[in-house]
Amino acid sequence: MLDSALIAGVRRDRLDAMKTREAKRFAKGRPRTQAALAAGSDRFLGGVPMHWMKDWSMPFPMLVAKAKGAHLTDIDGFEIDDFCLGDTGSMFGHSPEPVARAIRQQARNGLTYMLPTEAALQAAALMTEIFGDFQWQIATTATDANRCALKVARAVTGRRKVLVFNGCYHGTLDDTMVELQDGKTQARRGLVGQAFDLTQSATAVEFNDLKGVEAALKTGEIAAILTEPVMTNSCMVLPDPGFHDGLRALASQYGALLIIDETHTISSGYGGYTRVHGLNPDIFVVGKCVAGGMPTALWGLRPAVAERFAAYDATRAAGHSGMGTTLSANPMQFACLTANLSEVMTPKAYAHMEKGAERLARGLQKVIEKHGAPWHVVRVGARVEFICAPGPLKNGTEAAAAHQHAVEAVLHTALLNRGCLIAPFHNMMLVSPATRKKQIDRLIAAFDEILTELF
Repeated sequence: MLDSALIAGVRRDRLDAMKTREAKRFAKGRPRTQAALAAGSDRFLGGVPMHWMKDWSMPFPMLVAKAKGAHLTDIDGFEIDDFCLGDTGSMFGHSPEPVARAIRQQARNGLTYMLPTEAALQAAALMTEIFGDFQWQIATTATDANRCALKVARAVTGRRKVLVFNGCYHGTLDDTMVELQDGKTQARRGLVGQAFDLTQSATAVEFNDLKGVEAALKTGEIAAILTEPVMTNSCMVLPDPGFHDGLRALASQYGALLIIDETHTISSGYGGYTRVHGLNPDIFVVGKCVAGGMPTALWGLRPAVAERFAAYDATRAAGHSGMGTTLSANPMQFACLTANLSEVMTPKAYAHMEKGAERLARGLQKVIEKHGAPWHVVRVGARVEFICAPGPLKNGTEAAAAHQHAVEAVLHTALLNRGCLIAPFHNMMLVSPATRKKQIDRLIAAFDEILTELF
C-alpha cells in the first residue's frame, strides 16, 4: 500500500501525520505573524520579500523581531536557537559586539562616498595575514566576487570556458548555472529568463573525478576551474584524498587557473579550508560572514596572476571593465571587515565552534544509529549536516539523489516547533562562537524526539 511506502526509511503515513500536525502547531502559535503577512505580503512579488524564502518548509514565513548571538525571537515571542545563522551570513553570531560598535562609529562619519578610508588599508593587511598572499578587491556578494574572478581568468588566459562541478553553487552567476544530464553539460532546469547558451561558456564535471577534469582541460578551452573545497550547496560532499592536489597539478599542467570559493567552507577553520588544508589557489573568493553579517565579499589574485592581469589591463581600451559596483568597497564594509577579522573571527572563536560542532555531529549520529535510520552525518569545521540517505556521497549526482525534500521539510518545521532553526537547504547547521552546549543539546534532544515518532 502507498501509505506504508518508505521515504528515506520513514513510513509515509507517519510522515504525513507529522506534517499535518506540525503545520497546525506552527500556525496556531503565530497569530501576529499571520495578521502582519495578511496586511502586507501581497505587495511583494510572490508574497515574500526574498523569492528564495519559498524554499523554507514552514507553512508561512517567520517574521523576526530581533536576533543576538545564536538566538532569534519572532514577532509572536517565540525564542529560537538559531543554527541557520543566515545560511552562513551570521556564522559568527548575530551582531557581534565589535562589528555593531564599528557600524555605530562609521554611521556617524557617512555610509558611502566611493572613496577609501584608512580602515581599508587595515583590512587589506588582515586579509593577507589570515587568508594568504593575494592582491585583493572587495565586492558586495560572493556572486559578484566570482563574476569578477572569472573575468580576470578569461582575460589572462584568453580562454572562454569555466569548469564547474555538477551540483555546485557559486551564487546567482549565469556562467555556473549548468549541470550534467546524461553525461553532457546542459543549462540547469528551472532557470528564469535564460537568454544565451550556457554550454558555450561552461563545462560541468563530477566532483572527485580527476579523469573528467583532465579530459575537459585537454580541450584547451578552460580558463579556470571554479570549485568549493567541499561541495556544500548540495547534500555535502567531501573531497577524496588527493583530489585537491590533483586539481592544482592539472590546472598548472594545462594552463588554467584554480579558483577556490570559500563562501561556505570558511566554516573549516581559521583562514578557511585553504589555510587549514594547505591549498594553493590562483584566485581566492570568500563572502557572506567575512564582515560579520554586513554584505561583503573578497576576491584575491596571487601576485603572479595579478601581474598577468596588470599587463592585460595596460593594453585594454579605456572604458567600462564590467567589474565593480558603486556601493562595493564602501566605508561601512571596511569598518565591519576590520572589526570582524581582528576581534571576532579569531582562532579562539574557531576552537569553540569546532568543539561545539563535534558535539552536535556526534549527538546527531548517535540518534540516527539509535533509531536505525539509513542516514549519516557530515561535518566540516563548524558546519554540520544530517543527510537522509546512506553515505558518504562522492559527487553531485549522488548528492542530488540523497536529497529527500518530503522528509526534510517535515523535519525542519518539527524542529522549529521545538525551538530549533536549521537552514532550509540540505539540513545545514552551524555552530557560532555564541552557541552554547545547552543549545546544542536541545537540538539533539528535539531530533531524537522527532525520529522516535518517525521510526
